[in-house]
Amino acid sequence: MSAETPVQSAGTFTRLRLRFRDWRGTRPFWAGLFTLLGGIPIAYFPYATLKLGHMSLAMATTAGAGSLIIGVLLVTLGLTMWFQAATRVFAGVASILLALVSLVVSNIGGFLIGFLLAMIGGALSLAWAPGRPADEVHGGRDGATAPTQDGAPEPGPEAYDDPYQPFPGHERSEGGAADTTGADEPNGVHRVG
Repeated sequence: MSAETPVQSAGTFTRLRLRFRDWRGTRPFWAGLFTLLGGIPIAYFPYATLKLGHMSLAMATTAGAGSLIIGVLLVTLGLTMWFQAATRVFAGVASILLALVSLVVSNIGGFLIGFLLAMIGGALSLAWAPGRPADEVHGGRDGATAPTQDGAPEPGPEAYDDPYQPFPGHERSEGGAADTTGADEPNGVHRVG
């Protein structure tokens, strides 16, 4: 295969998988999934009837309506995390509170299965933060900056907004003082040496 060989277009499955991956990356997907899955056992178990041979075991409780409401709210909060990522903090706190209430109301939180899933989903929703766009990560070079000696554009001040990365040419030595003994590489990369 040479460089001039045209790239074949990706199949439908690959395109859909990549689109889903991009969609999933812009929202707290796993938080919504765990919260949604946590609501199902909380809503289901109070209405379940298990059959053991000829004997049926009904787990209906007086708090069946409360269990159904908590389960439906957790499913709704999971979908909210997916489709309204801006409300992730509210949805995370609400799902944690509903999971705690389900311990008392709904058969120990759906026999601890729904409780644990909803708690994990709420915690993941609170911990999720949106990522920075790719142009911000790579310095926001849009061609509006002045070129350096070798013709490459010099990164603007927005490229140095990461507090964990030192400015080029101002790398810290082990003592904490700025070390400016680095030599410039031809492509604009600085190395300490």
